[in-house]
Amino acid sequence: MSQVLTNPRSDRVKAVRSLAKRSVRSRTGRFVVEGPQGVREAVRFAPDRVVDVYATAGAISRYASDIIGPARAATPYVHECTDEVLAAMADAESPQGIIAVVEDVAPDLDTVLAAEPRLLVLLTHVRDPGNLGTVIRAADAAGADAVLVSAESVDVTSPKVVRSTAGSLFHLPVVRDLPIEATLQRLGDHGIRTLAADGHGTDLLPDVDLTGRHCWVFGNEAWGLPEALRNACDQVVRVPIYGHAESLNLAMAATICVYASASAERARPNSG
Repeated sequence: MSQVLTNPRSDRVKAVRSLAKRSVRSRTGRFVVEGPQGVREAVRFAPDRVVDVYATAGAISRYASDIIGPARAATPYVHECTDEVLAAMADAESPQGIIAVVEDVAPDLDTVLAAEPRLLVLLTHVRDPGNLGTVIRAADAAGADAVLVSAESVDVTSPKVVRSTAGSLFHLPVVRDLPIEATLQRLGDHGIRTLAADGHGTDLLPDVDLTGRHCWVFGNEAWGLPEALRNACDQVVRVPIYGHAESLNLAMAATICVYASASAERARPNSG
């Protein structure tokens, strides 16, 4: 363990804090993971990408076996710091005592398609970091093969998105900066049906065949999917609302859809 970091105004602290800016993340190829869950998953699933880990004395004691030990095996740069230093580096208002700086490795669509995925999620024009992160987490939990994110969406490596994924960002490929129309075309060329999830859909989710290879397509939180994109998909599907709620938000609708797909896959004969 290196010397305890005590100066919240040091160049090192400023450098880590600057990773909250997209321009700095793009230039350095690094981003910050905050909190024990995210750091634990980074160390467990992407140890070769972990550059530095910063933790308070309390976090070092609390997470000695499940995070700090494996982190030291992944990188020699595990630093103890004061609460003030950690707060100065973190983006969250209430840091949880530990953060990590990791290398940004962006998967590509070619690799995802070469693996013959059965379930994908495509997010278009998603602007809310919490929604994007939650959909990635839901897709991970439902066993999706990858999440695809349009160029017009919020940056996947932004602090709020990374926190919202709760470590799922390190569990499945998240392909970024994709052109929407070209991506829909490529999915079709690979025999993957595209299902637009939208309130304008005439087909109700319980009536849709989800046993084949498919990709759910979700739009912007406020205005959903433009008509042109809905028309470019193979099917437009609506989640039925049985009560008095006017609508479901993006993260809720996406979770319902991907779990419907997961249930259909597991009901499929010889699905394993």
